[in-house]
Amino acid sequence: MRTALTRADRQAQTREELVEAADRLFTTKGFHATAIDAVADAAGYTKGAVYSNFASKEDLFFAVYERRVDRRVAEMEATLTSGATAYEGMEKLIAALEQRHDDGWLAAFFEFWAHVIRHPELRGRFATIHRRVQLPIADALERLAAGHGAELPVASLPLAVASGAMQIGLALERLTQPEVVDEALGARMSRLLLDEVGKEKG
Repeated sequence: MRTALTRADRQAQTREELVEAADRLFTTKGFHATAIDAVADAAGYTKGAVYSNFASKEDLFFAVYERRVDRRVAEMEATLTSGATAYEGMEKLIAALEQRHDDGWLAAFFEFWAHVIRHPELRGRFATIHRRVQLPIADALERLAAGHGAELPVASLPLAVASGAMQIGLALERLTQPEVVDEALGARMSRLLLDEVGKEKG
């Protein structure tokens, strides 16, 4: 016998289906080209249903971004703690990076980031979500340094931000200069940085 969904369950289901549809459309069409009406249609709801759950298109994009970050952070933390040492965990994360390409989302993400820069009221929320991906790297760098009694050349969070910025920048360059920046360059550069920060001596 099926149990009827409660009002809260139905609302949560509606929200999830809208986020899923928005993710697909933002990834294929981009942030600006995706209309709220299109998201509603793709999810099988009315435009009013979207605005019952999200204050604006930016709010909807943030929901998509946060869901992606939730999943990404869980993956990162599992990978980083799967090695016998912090170095091995970071090596595994870099190896996974070589297989991770989502150009449609990458383009939408860059588009939204540029939008945020022009709208200061959005920057704090964007930074809060964005930093969640940097914190596991910062923690791993601290463990790496502590594991062999060394000091990081730069504080762990700025170093993690710099590493992430390198990856994001190379990904952007790859979209426009694939003959110069291949899909493996980001991983190779990350390995160089990892060894510079401190490969554990065995």
